[in-house]
Amino acid sequence: MANPWAGEVEVVLDGERRVAKLTLGALAELEAELGGGTMLDLVRRFESGAFSTRDVLALVVAGLRGGGWDGRTEDLRTVEIGGGPVAAARIAAELLARAFTVPGAS
Repeated sequence: MANPWAGEVEVVLDGERRVAKLTLGALAELEAELGGGTMLDLVRRFESGAFSTRDVLALVVAGLRGGGWDGRTEDLRTVEIGGGPVAAARIAAELLARAFTVPGAS
């Protein structure tokens, strides 16, 4: 369902498969959500393993919104993410990696 070459990541919410993608608009919303930090700060937190659950939630919400989901952060707090918190962290990291990686580049 998700196309990794297009920067997409699959997310399962309450058993329903969705596509998440960090579009430019989603990235702008994400920066606003995270306050004073930059995207580079966020990437560094993930690379060092120092990310927070707030970072994970913000990334998953931004990715879902970039994929066409009309929900809000509050909506995501009440659904089951397939794979739980560990899968959510993996999804967040994949979204970041796919947003800033050129497919096929080494």
